[in-house]
Amino acid sequence: MANSPQARKRAKQNTVRRLLKHSQRSTVRTAIKKLETAITAGDQAAAQEAYKVSVSMIDKATVKGLHHKNRASRLKSRLNKRVKEMAA
Repeated sequence: MANSPQARKRAKQNTVRRLLKHSQRSTVRTAIKKLETAITAGDQAAAQEAYKVSVSMIDKATVKGLHHKNRASRLKSRLNKRVKEMAA
């Protein structure tokens, strides 16, 4: 239990930030799932469009501190690899 005013404020901030990050994380995961659905369906045009949206979401989340920059880079690289394999 937070006893000092500073601790109460910090607890409140943590709660708000946790909810915001949960929402952002959910949005990123949904974009990635849409891309994976397009890849498994074999729809190359939809996959490329979903890839652009996914990369944008991942970058925005990284700037906001949701992911480490190396994790974001790894995610984008792996998704790009899967999209390129469709074209081959």
